[in-house]
Amino acid sequence: MTASSASPQLQPLLDKLHSAGTAETVRFAVEDIAAAQLVDAVPILIEVLGYNNPGAAVAAVDGLIAIGEPSVMPLMELLDGFNYGARAWALRALAGIGDPRGIDLLVKAALEDFALSVRRAAARGVGKLHWQEFVSEGDRVAAQSKALDTLIQVCDDPEWVVRYAAVTGLESLGQRLEDSLIGELPKLTQRLEAIVADDAAMALQARAQLALQRLPALAS
Repeated sequence: MTASSASPQLQPLLDKLHSAGTAETVRFAVEDIAAAQLVDAVPILIEVLGYNNPGAAVAAVDGLIAIGEPSVMPLMELLDGFNYGARAWALRALAGIGDPRGIDLLVKAALEDFALSVRRAAARGVGKLHWQEFVSEGDRVAAQSKALDTLIQVCDDPEWVVRYAAVTGLESLGQRLEDSLIGELPKLTQRLEAIVADDAAMALQARAQLALQRLPALAS
């Protein structure tokens, strides 16, 4: 972002970022930009996702989520296809915003991305979309059906942390399923029960059991 394109509110914050000389001062500057919740700060917050600075990336994600809907298309258009760390942060932001337009991107990443951090972020987001924002009931049903099938597949991911994210997504999705998808509930609970019985990761077994306990109507 050039000096001429920044708003008067954003420019002093950009100056602070550009003059930051340490990882800590960069983080502080990004936190200030995020707190301002300025729409014209979206590109710089997305750029920060590619920095080698986790603290700054967390602040940028928080800022993008707080800005909300205006962040969605820039995130989708500027998603870094080469920097897997930046992709993971961007998908975390999309998941936090929950905009329906992100579903195909999240599904593809959850199933196909080579980086476990990206798959984990995407799987978590798939189950937590803002379903009420889909235009029609038919769109919601189709999207929830896709999300359910995706998360069940992700429960077979070789990395247990990704499977863990899928379980949290299944719990969240199960609490919000459309009435017309009630017939799919046994498929969801059976997958959770199989994890409790067979998964090699004890932490994941416990998390799946907790999901079942939080969905007593489904478990029964």
